[in-house]
Amino acid sequence: MLRSRLDFLRPHHIMEIHLHNTQSGRKELFVPLRPDEVSVYVCGPTVYNLAHIGNAMPAVAFDVLVRLLRVAYPKVKYVRNITDVDDKINAAAAQSGQPIDQLAHRFAAEYAKDVAALGVAEPDVEPRATTHIAEIINMIEELIDKGYAYAAQGQVRPGEAAERSLGAHVLFHVPSDPQYGSLAKRTLDQMRDGARVEVAPYKKDPKDFVLWKPSTPDLPGWDSPWGRGRPGWHIECSAMIRRHLGPVIDIHGGGTDLTFPHHENESAQSRCVNGGTASVRYWLHNGMLTFGNAKMSKSEGNILTIRELLQRHDGETLRYALLSGHYRQRLAWDDALLAQAKASLDTLYEALRGTEPETFASAAQTDFPAAVLAALCDDLNTPKALAALHELAASAHRAGEAGEKRLRQAQLRAGGWLLGFLGKPTERHFQGGAVDATAIERLIAERNAARARKDFAAADAIRDRLAGQGVELLDGREGTRWRQRG
Repeated sequence: MLRSRLDFLRPHHIMEIHLHNTQSGRKELFVPLRPDEVSVYVCGPTVYNLAHIGNAMPAVAFDVLVRLLRVAYPKVKYVRNITDVDDKINAAAAQSGQPIDQLAHRFAAEYAKDVAALGVAEPDVEPRATTHIAEIINMIEELIDKGYAYAAQGQVRPGEAAERSLGAHVLFHVPSDPQYGSLAKRTLDQMRDGARVEVAPYKKDPKDFVLWKPSTPDLPGWDSPWGRGRPGWHIECSAMIRRHLGPVIDIHGGGTDLTFPHHENESAQSRCVNGGTASVRYWLHNGMLTFGNAKMSKSEGNILTIRELLQRHDGETLRYALLSGHYRQRLAWDDALLAQAKASLDTLYEALRGTEPETFASAAQTDFPAAVLAALCDDLNTPKALAALHELAASAHRAGEAGEKRLRQAQLRAGGWLLGFLGKPTERHFQGGAVDATAIERLIAERNAARARKDFAAADAIRDRLAGQGVELLDGREGTRWRQRG
């Protein structure tokens, strides 16, 4: 059977992607700054503890976005940072007795391991704040020179010994930016003083936020024109974006909890350095994961780490669960969600019986199912894309001809790649890794022998024994297959 353009789409340069832009508050046609190149920056983790499953939301959602962009454009540069200098890291190190830099390095490595288990590909660049201090200082100096920032409390001039003073705070003066609040849709009058920003006597305005702060000898610090100190959180991202992607980028992603103040402050300081030109063309924000009725967060004490969930569930199951809701909406995390994700993956893999994983190294040259692409091009509508995958699975089961079946299975694998799963051999999915596969195969052989000699009591006893171990037997024309039950 010939391939139909309704089934397959080779999309390079012919796709229209629409994304919801937080800046405008509406869905917009995505048009990159440069026709054949896309720049993407996503806020990564602050590395002071194991990541919880809520931290995986942006990692997984924007991994799908980058996969889609790599299909549509010949060059995509994806940057996801590591915040490795932060007061939370300092506090965690003090509590554990571990050196600050060692603790940050350790949890950065643990984060990489955890999100890789969820099928998240590595970014093209993963900058760390501590390796960009020079860029941060330069950007702060530009803001001071242009009148958007100021030093307070004992500024140290270049060339003077920083040790003679703890140095100065450097702050961004919020009222100096007439567009401040445009991202979060807040006016200055709507921002209650002290609600999200420390109120200190050295501030010209209570809403001013820190770009640089002094460090005591026991804390990380670097020499600067304002004394030994360390950067504020917001300036880190602005400096790393400019260093690796330039003054204006296409897409900036992160959780909705970062919209204010983090992304608002990023937007302000970068825009002011750029002479009024916005630094981000499309702001994308994912919704939060909820556990019970509250947002999942370390401060709420209601977290489930990725690591502990991986001890009980396959990484693909966790990823499917995260993608089962639209990325911009809240998602309630519970056992029922995971059970449904496992059952859904079983259905998809069942349709792939007899196939092997394919390699999609050159995404732009691969035929992808049009229905899946169309759903993802509509603001990453993953629930609709998953429904399209299940329709492909059903059509593979209905296919009468072997060639038609293989075609549908190939479409299913390709669509699964776009969403970041269906990349395992089917038998490995069903058998998992928690049981002794050799022992199970031996028992199946014993059961087959018992059935052959019509000793059905012995055969049933073996089936029951395996069922007690969580192993389900599936008898068919091609013999007996087995899989682990979730």
